[in-house]
Amino acid sequence: MVINNKTNASISPKGSLATLSQREVQQLREAGEGRVYELFRQCALAILNIGSGSDNAKTLLDAHPDFEIRIHQQDRGIRLELLNAPSAAFVDGEMIASTREMLFSALRDIVYTQSKLESDRVDFESSEGITDYVFHLLRNARTLRAGVAPKIVVCWGGHSINHEEYKYTKTVGHELGLRGLDICTGCGPGVMKGPMKGATIAHAKQRITGARYLGLTEPGIIAAEAPNPIVNELVILPDIEKRLEAFVRVGHGIIIFPGGAGTAEEFLYLLGILMHPDNKDLPFPLILSGPQSSAPYIQQLHEFIGATLGPAAQQRYQIIIDDPHQVAREMAEGIKEVTQYRRVHDDAYHFNWLLKIDESLQHPFDPTHENIAGLKLTRNQPVHELAAQLRRAFSGIVSGNVKVQGIRLIEQHGPYQITGDRDIMQQLDRLLQAFVDQHRMKLPGGSAYEPCYRVVG
Repeated sequence: MVINNKTNASISPKGSLATLSQREVQQLREAGEGRVYELFRQCALAILNIGSGSDNAKTLLDAHPDFEIRIHQQDRGIRLELLNAPSAAFVDGEMIASTREMLFSALRDIVYTQSKLESDRVDFESSEGITDYVFHLLRNARTLRAGVAPKIVVCWGGHSINHEEYKYTKTVGHELGLRGLDICTGCGPGVMKGPMKGATIAHAKQRITGARYLGLTEPGIIAAEAPNPIVNELVILPDIEKRLEAFVRVGHGIIIFPGGAGTAEEFLYLLGILMHPDNKDLPFPLILSGPQSSAPYIQQLHEFIGATLGPAAQQRYQIIIDDPHQVAREMAEGIKEVTQYRRVHDDAYHFNWLLKIDESLQHPFDPTHENIAGLKLTRNQPVHELAAQLRRAFSGIVSGNVKVQGIRLIEQHGPYQITGDRDIMQQLDRLLQAFVDQHRMKLPGGSAYEPCYRVVG
């Protein structure tokens, strides 16, 4: 039933989730008070709003205050009753298939995550325990496929990119698809969609069936950036740190396209891993690329890394400008090295167990004003630890830009205060201002960007 562009509907799962226990249903039915229910409601609303163009979670929630989901336990499984759902998710009264799949993927991940958290088997006090937790979340989502040769390329980059940059990501994705490679992204718009869109055509040309378009997200991100409809495997990790670890554990190489604060966060996270002494000899293809018009942005990011982390960090990645063929060739060759290395060292193809991730990159960072002000952005520490600290600064900026909690903190207390060594702050301020000037902080077409931070020092 459609009323004022809103729809009431009843749907059952297909494939990704068959049953829930009575206890799990009760967790989700605690409407208005239950944290698990509200988390599922936010993620579901974002999924139902695919194509809305919004990257502000608070705006999305405020626009649909009457949206509600009721979970019913049945002998044959579960049924979701949607009240005042966005009509764009339906065609002639039937929910779009990809939307339905993603909705139940969200339910699957949120319920399983809560169940794991409540068990006494999760060890969050050790790096190994956190990695084991990420492994179980991915395995429950059927993401890990033993015996399949490495071919997953992770594509990182901005949701707020211009048309030329978007076309470039599609072309690179097409070249990757022609070589039989699968695509993994953060599953939203912009760079998270372009490579997948290009790869779909290439996979069709090569008559490849069962191609994978893997989207990894977390509740705070998905509420602001709905998954794009090409994603055929959606996984919602509980926080940004688990999400980032999932990317580097399941991916066999990473391409970084132009972006903003979120892209810088991901780049610094990965460099914090690759610069760890234990990963010195571990192959992990990493390429920065974009069209010719994006060369100044890539060069600026490259110079920022050199000025803060040093030349050794710059040696861990390649820069390829305006050459999609070369990007795909280099990535394919890099993945061959990864395959050989894992074969020799008996590491799994589907999960990179040998990669050392320092605990400082695994524990959730709460971007409060106090925690942002307390970041150690100084040179008197190992390079991989400085990278981790810089990553947290950008994580705070992302939160203040698009996440409900961060937006509300900025409204209450004003901009974050970021402090550190004078030369590092100068480099950081220069990079962030370039992001603002190039409109890389928010989706285009909205109001003028108001910085959620102040760089001091």
